[in-house]
Amino acid sequence: MKAMARKTYTVAVAGATGAVGTTMLRVLEERKFPVGKLVPLASVRSKGKSVTFRGKAVKVDVLRPGSFEGVDFALFSAGAARSLEFAPEAVKRGTIVIDNSSAFRMQPNVPLIVPEVNPHAAAAHSGILSVPNCSTIVMLVALKPLHDAAGLRRIIVSTYQSVSGAGAKAMHQLWAEGQEVSARWKKYDPKQPVEQAEDRVQAPLKQQPVLPKRIAFNLVPQIDVFLPDGYTKEELKMRLETRKIMELPDLPVSATCVRVPVYLAHSESVTAEFDRPITVAQARQLLSKAPGVKLIDAPEKGAYPMPIDAGGRDEVLVGRIRQDPDQPNVLHLWAVGDNLRKGAATNAVQIAELLSRG
Repeated sequence: MKAMARKTYTVAVAGATGAVGTTMLRVLEERKFPVGKLVPLASVRSKGKSVTFRGKAVKVDVLRPGSFEGVDFALFSAGAARSLEFAPEAVKRGTIVIDNSSAFRMQPNVPLIVPEVNPHAAAAHSGILSVPNCSTIVMLVALKPLHDAAGLRRIIVSTYQSVSGAGAKAMHQLWAEGQEVSARWKKYDPKQPVEQAEDRVQAPLKQQPVLPKRIAFNLVPQIDVFLPDGYTKEELKMRLETRKIMELPDLPVSATCVRVPVYLAHSESVTAEFDRPITVAQARQLLSKAPGVKLIDAPEKGAYPMPIDAGGRDEVLVGRIRQDPDQPNVLHLWAVGDNLRKGAATNAVQIAELLSRG
């Protein structure tokens, strides 16, 4: 099942009032996707609201099966439960669904697409295509050109994921905790041991926290639930999604995913082992020409990727490329990407662009 190339499309955005949904609207507009009619959809809580698209207010409709009559593309960012409920209904009505949740990612008949990595896989869809986890996207955009040159053998990755990956409430938690912790530290006595001062900032927030631990001035090595083997579900996602996207079902992938007190953009420290030796110079040359990559790798000049640089950009920023001192076929690198754009909204719109070209 493929989209037919045409001049304009009716496009629905499910979850249009959320952080990713509003970013989808912005990206559709910025990339000049041929939207003839926009259908913004959300839960009943957003009934009566409007979103702005191309300078005009568009009324938000309540998400229901009938919402997809006459819709060509539906970009979903309303959570896995709603995707499972409504995406099949959309497909029944002839709509192509591009889903940003985890609902369909590992289903064998649903392509899992990063356009810079496996665009060919999009043609095999049966009405639903999935956007991978944001951290998986950042990592694979950086690694694909190196894989093509030297062949991936193993990946070890540690992620430093911003609170926006957990939603708007998590962003508010970081802000509120930062205010409370800062207020308490103003009363800090330099003669008091630091650990005792830290004990004083563990008091509960006035609001119910979203993240499992305090995030302000802290790191939390847990994203999603823990599994029996000690890894989290987020870490398992990176392993399984990487194997599917790269079409390497036995590729060893080990991830450690950490939530950090940053509002936007995910950062990753990646160790990649290849079948053949690859030098830093070769890697830089490949990445400087790779689609979706911005090479920032002049550490002697203080030039390297940071989350503050990635916000609002669609490229994955790559730097700190180093050859392992003991293994010529191992590279270490640092990658950063805007999790709301390339890690979600932009990737979804890029998939629609692939299909719209026929």
